[in-house]
This record gives sequence, structure tokens and C-alpha cells, in this order.
Amino acid sequence: MKRWIMIAAVALMAIPAAAQYQEAYPSYIQVNGRAEKEITPDEFYLSIVVNERESKGKITVEQQQKEMIAALRKLGIDIEKQLKVANMSSELFRKRSSVTTAKYQLKVAAAAQVSKVYEALDGIGISNVSILRVSHSKIDEYKEQVRIEAMRNAQQSARTMAEAVGQTVGKCFYIYDSNSDVMPAFYNNAVMTRGMKLYAESDAAAPEEEESLDFKTIKLRYDVQAKFVLE
Repeated sequence: MKRWIMIAAVALMAIPAAAQYQEAYPSYIQVNGRAEKEITPDEFYLSIVVNERESKGKITVEQQQKEMIAALRKLGIDIEKQLKVANMSSELFRKRSSVTTAKYQLKVAAAAQVSKVYEALDGIGISNVSILRVSHSKIDEYKEQVRIEAMRNAQQSARTMAEAVGQTVGKCFYIYDSNSDVMPAFYNNAVMTRGMKLYAESDAAAPEEEESLDFKTIKLRYDVQAKFVLE
């Protein structure tokens, strides 16, 4: 009962405000604006897992790590800036054999380099490489551009509709930013791994005919709702 009384009280309080609102802007138009943009990623985050079980205990994780770092450096990768340890663990089995797993995260700046990393690591017996995510170095800048474009789209829609009835659009007195933000691109790592392997083994990997893997674009989408005075 108390809840309904509170709701009724709030509604009564809102009536004068609504009346003043309507009096201030007796004629207005409400529109939705949308803008989208697709961006080709220039940041690729890869997961690399080094496990002694892959080498049947013949090669330690430490040894594989040294080979991995050497291979990546040959590709021109800055180990200190682009490679970091994600996780390390040790499991004890019934036969008292200790198995250590090391997980790393590698950041590269080109799609072509993704396949080169896979090829280099696969060549030293490290094949557990997958894509964590992709991004862009100027993602925040692009977000702002798309948000502004969505608002401009709303304003243009209002103008078009107002002109259809012989009126013009005045100032905007209400904006609701229903931000959808980034539409992430998800990758089927099993498919991407096969794709990287085929790419690495094909003639397309030759420097004179080098092509990049086909990655999904990053999709940015913003929606806004706005109200403009009709004059």
C-alpha cells in the first residue's frame, strides 16, 4: 500500500513539471539518430600456451620459452613491450611427474604478422596459438566520431521531417545517448588456426606475393534519441 501511495505522489508531482515542459516547448519533434563505422583492426592479441605435455617431457617449458623468444625476435617483435606472461601453473600427477604450463599474451600490429608468428612457433613445436581479441590503436577517437555522427543524423532526420510539413527545426532540448559501443568480432579459433596453418604453408606466404589473413572488421555503432523544437 505504501508503495502505491509513493508512486501516486510522484505522479502528482510530475504533472506540474510536465505542464511546464509542454508550455515551454508546445511543438517539438522526437527522432532517433544512428551511425556506424567499420574499422580494420591494427592490434592483434594472441594467446600462446607452452606445455611440457606437447613435447612429452623431453623439452622443459624454460627451454621452449627461450626458443619462442628467439623466434619472435627474428620477426622483429619487441619482447619487452609486446610479450607478457599471462599465467603459469604446475600440476602433480599420480606418477609424481610434474607438468608445467606457461601462458603468454602477444600483441602484434599487422594481420600478416599473425600468420608469421604462427608459422615461426609451429616450426619449434608450439602450436597452441589462438586469437584473444582485436582492437585499434585509435579506437577511442573513432568512438567519438561515430557518436557525433549519430547526433548529426538525428538532427538531419528532424530537419527533413519538419520541412515536409512546412516547419523548421529549432534548438535541441533533449538528448538520450543509448550507446551500443563496440560490436566485438568473435573468432572461431579452430577455424583461424587452420587458416593460419594453410596460409603459412601456401605460396601466398612468399614475400613477393604476401597477403594478409582475412580478419573481421571492428564494428562501432551508436544510437541517440533527441527532441527538437518545431518553429
